[in-house]
Amino acid sequence: MKYSSRFEYTILGDSMAIVKFTENERDLLARLMRAEAVGEGNLGMLMVGNVVINRVLANCLTFSRVNTISQVIYQSPGGFSGINSPLFFSNPTELEKSLADRVIRGEYFYPATNALWFYAPRENTPCLEYWWDQRNSGRYRNHCFYEPDPGVCNTIH
Repeated sequence: MKYSSRFEYTILGDSMAIVKFTENERDLLARLMRAEAVGEGNLGMLMVGNVVINRVLANCLTFSRVNTISQVIYQSPGGFSGINSPLFFSNPTELEKSLADRVIRGEYFYPATNALWFYAPRENTPCLEYWWDQRNSGRYRNHCFYEPDPGVCNTIH
């Protein structure tokens, strides 16, 4: 597991964060992380959170007009399939909230460090080298992560 924090922290209320957020958005992020990756464990959920935060910060490609956690999660097209999962609709646990807090504070985990996309291929299927013209940055369990080429989205590279 690789950990990095590459942004200066901003103090928002009593919390240090790399993006602005409300408590409702933090809970929304926690619910999405669960819905997308509960089977991948805490680390898998953290990586999904990395992708969400990267999209908030990206200001490039299809993410140039989304700059809040809520806008990113509900972006259409381009949002997350997890919003249709029953796992998305119940309140987050304290553990799930703490995981969301970690990515909001700027903790990053490889291979999601610069990723803007991920998907879960069929079982026993390798990750595609490119997905939607984005290169594979790596795999964690059943999720393949994809990032733009360096120089395309400077705010996340």
